[in-house]
Amino acid sequence: MKYLLFGTFLGLAIAAPAQASPLTVELEGVRSASGQLYVSVQTRAQFMQEAAAAGSVVAAPTAGSHRFSYDLPAGEYAISVWHDDNGNGRFDKDENFMPLDGWAMTNGSALRGEPTFDQVRIVLGDASADVRISMTYGR
Repeated sequence: MKYLLFGTFLGLAIAAPAQASPLTVELEGVRSASGQLYVSVQTRAQFMQEAAAAGSVVAAPTAGSHRFSYDLPAGEYAISVWHDDNGNGRFDKDENFMPLDGWAMTNGSALRGEPTFDQVRIVLGDASADVRISMTYGR
């Protein structure tokens, strides 16, 4: 995964949709750290940009699992998570551009290189949806 943009997690614009479907994100494998955990739910047009349909920021997250719930209109979304585990405000990568900070995406375990929206998208219909994703840490 060459890039996970820091800006993706800064513009967490949360809108109240007219006809919403509940989306629950179960995030597993979070390591405790003094940094922040950023969760972003994005449409195709927002993918890897600053804007988001929904999102959350957790300061100094506890280790283990975290649950996030959002009400969104039916459609296609990508869920991205960044754990700035050392709190330096940068998405740290090694000399080969491999992530050192914690990260997670829908279908993330199958990713090789920079993700495309189609690789990580989920489809939210009129009914509720539950998504389970796991953190990956490079250090």
